[in-house]
Amino acid sequence: MNVAFDFGITNTDVVIDNDSKNHFFTFPTEKIDKQFISKILSSIEVNLNTIKNIAVTGGKSDDLDDEYMSIPVTKINEVNAIGRGVKELYKTDNNPFLAISAGTGTACIYHADGKFNYLGGISIGGGTLKGLSKHLINNTNNEKIQELAITGNRKQLDYLIGDIANEIGSLNSEITASNFAKAKDLDRLSPNDVAASITNMIGEVIGTVAYLNAKLCGENKVYFSGRVSLNTNIKGAIEDRLRLADITGIFEDNREYANVLGALVFLKDKIT
Repeated sequence: MNVAFDFGITNTDVVIDNDSKNHFFTFPTEKIDKQFISKILSSIEVNLNTIKNIAVTGGKSDDLDDEYMSIPVTKINEVNAIGRGVKELYKTDNNPFLAISAGTGTACIYHADGKFNYLGGISIGGGTLKGLSKHLINNTNNEKIQELAITGNRKQLDYLIGDIANEIGSLNSEITASNFAKAKDLDRLSPNDVAASITNMIGEVIGTVAYLNAKLCGENKVYFSGRVSLNTNIKGAIEDRLRLADITGIFEDNREYANVLGALVFLKDKIT
C-alpha cells in the first residue's frame, strides 16, 4: 500500500492505493508535522504495517523528515504533482496541455516535451471566496455560499457592458465591466446578490488567466484541477470567460483530488 498527502492551505487531501484501487480523503489542514500525519492515518484506520511508501507534496512538506515510522517519505514538487495528476486524470498521454490548479490560490502549469512548467499563479481562489464571504455575508460554508449565489443576481452589484455601452469591441452586453461597482450606491446588500457577485468575480479572474495562458501556449483547451471549480457559479463564470477566446474548459469528476493523485502516481513511477 502507498499513501500520498497533498498539504494545501485550506485542505489536506489523502489518497491510498489499496488493492489497485484509489481511496480519497480530505481533512482541514493543520500544522504539517508527524502528529498531523498520525492523526490522519488514525482517522482513516490505516495499519502502518501495510504502508510501503509515503509521498508528500504541497505546503511546507519539504520540512518533513525523510521517514515516518520507518516508512520512506518521498517529497514531490507541487508543479510535478499538479501536472502528473492532470495527466493521469484526463488521460492526456504525452501530448502538450495547459492545466489550471484552482485551490486556495490558482496556479498555471504547462506540459510539453515530457516536462511540467510553472507559468505563474494568482492569489485569487478558494481562499478569496471564504475570506470575502466571511466579512460580506458572514458565511464560510461552501455549500451555503453556492446556494445563495444560485438564487442571487449579480447584476444588482456588477456593472455590465450593457449598462455603460452598446458594445465594446467583441464584448457583448452581458460581459462584466466592473465587479461590485454598483455597491457604492447601495446602503444594503442582499447576501444572495453578494454571493453571486463574489463567485462570478472569482470565476472571471481565473477564466481570464486561463485563456490568456492558453493563447500564449497555443492551446485551445484548459484542464482544471482543484476544488474551486466545484462551485457551479464559479465554474460557469470560468466557462463564460473561456468562451470569449474560443477556449474550452475541461472539468473531470474528482478533479479536486488531482494534485494528490499526481503525487501518488509520481511516487509509483519512481519506485517501479
